[in-house]
Amino acid sequence: MNTLFRWASWAGIVLLAVMMLLPGAAEAARPVQDHELNYFQTSETTVDGRKALRIEIGMDRDKLEYKVSTRPYLTKQLVIDMENTMPGELRKTIKMKSSLASRVRIAELQRNHTQVRIDFTSDVQAENYKVYTLDRDRKAKKPYRLVIDILEPEGEPAAGSVGGVKGHTVVIDAGHGGSDSGAVGPTGVAEKTVTLAVAKKVQAILQNSGARVVMTRTKDVDVYGPNSTAAQELQARCNVANFDPSAEIFVSIHCNSFSNPSANGMETYHYAGSRQGKRLAALLNEELDKEMGLFNRGVKTANFYVIKHTNMPSSLIELAFISNYREERLLSSGSQQQKLAMAVARAISRYFRSV
Repeated sequence: MNTLFRWASWAGIVLLAVMMLLPGAAEAARPVQDHELNYFQTSETTVDGRKALRIEIGMDRDKLEYKVSTRPYLTKQLVIDMENTMPGELRKTIKMKSSLASRVRIAELQRNHTQVRIDFTSDVQAENYKVYTLDRDRKAKKPYRLVIDILEPEGEPAAGSVGGVKGHTVVIDAGHGGSDSGAVGPTGVAEKTVTLAVAKKVQAILQNSGARVVMTRTKDVDVYGPNSTAAQELQARCNVANFDPSAEIFVSIHCNSFSNPSANGMETYHYAGSRQGKRLAALLNEELDKEMGLFNRGVKTANFYVIKHTNMPSSLIELAFISNYREERLLSSGSQQQKLAMAVARAISRYFRSV
C-alpha cells in the first residue's frame, strides 16, 4: 500500500512538471487580474495655454493597456478600449456640464474588455485632446488614473494667417536674384522680382501664424555674393537651410518659362526618394490648384540642386509660366501674388498638421 502511495505521489509530481513545461501552461495556471475602475473625477484646467476639461478615471492597479481611436462616422466621439478591465461601481452613463464634452459612457463589451466613449461638443481633432496615465497620488487621495484632457479648439486663424505652423521653422527660397534675373516675360517682368514678392508674402503669413521663417534672400541680391558662379549660388541657398539646426522644410519658389508662349500652368517638384518631400510637393500642388485654377502639370521628381542638396523635406514650385502673356500679368499682380502666397502657406500648414 505504501509503495502504491509513493508511486502515485511521484506520478503526480512528474505530471505537474510536464504540465509546467508545456507552452503557456504557467500562464494558464495564473489567473489574469482585472483592473477595476473605482474613481471618476472631472475638473476645469489649462493645458498648453488653452482651457481644458480633465477627465480622470481611476483604477486599483497600474500598467493599464489601452487604445485610443475615433470613428469616421461619429466625428464627435473619442473611443478608449481598455484590456483586462471591468467597470466596477462606475455609472454606465455620466452627463457632463461642460462646453467641451457632453457625455461619458462606460461599458464592459466582453469579459476583460471595457470601453469608454466620450462625446465631444465639436469634431474630434488630434490636437484637441491628450490621453495618458498617472500614478497613484496618496496625498491627494487619488488612485492610479487614466486621464483624458479635452482642449478648447483653437480659434479660426486671423485673416492673413494659417493654423498648425506655430513653433515650426520653414526655409523659403526666392529663386534667382541679384545678377541672375531668371526668366523674363514678354513685357519685361523678371522672375527674380516675382519670386521675391511671393516669398516675402509667404514669410509674412507664416510669421503672423507663429512660425519662424528663414529666408535665403530678402532683397534683390546674389545669396553667395556678387558675380558668384551658379554652383556657388545654389550651394549658398542650401547652406542657409542646412546650417540652421531647427529648419524643418525647404520651399523654393520659381516661375516657369518656355520658348512657345502658349505653354502654361503650374507644377511642383520633389527629389526622388524623399517620401516627406513628395508629400510636401503634393500638398503645395493641391493648394495652388485649388486657389489659382491654372492648368495643373502635376507633381514631378527632378534633380534640381536645391531640393537634392538640402537636408530636410524640400519642394520646388513653378508658380506659372512667365513666358505666357496672360500668366505673366497674373504673376506681376499684387493681389494674385497674395493668393499664391496663401496657397503656399496653407500647404505648409497642412504638412505640419499631418506630420
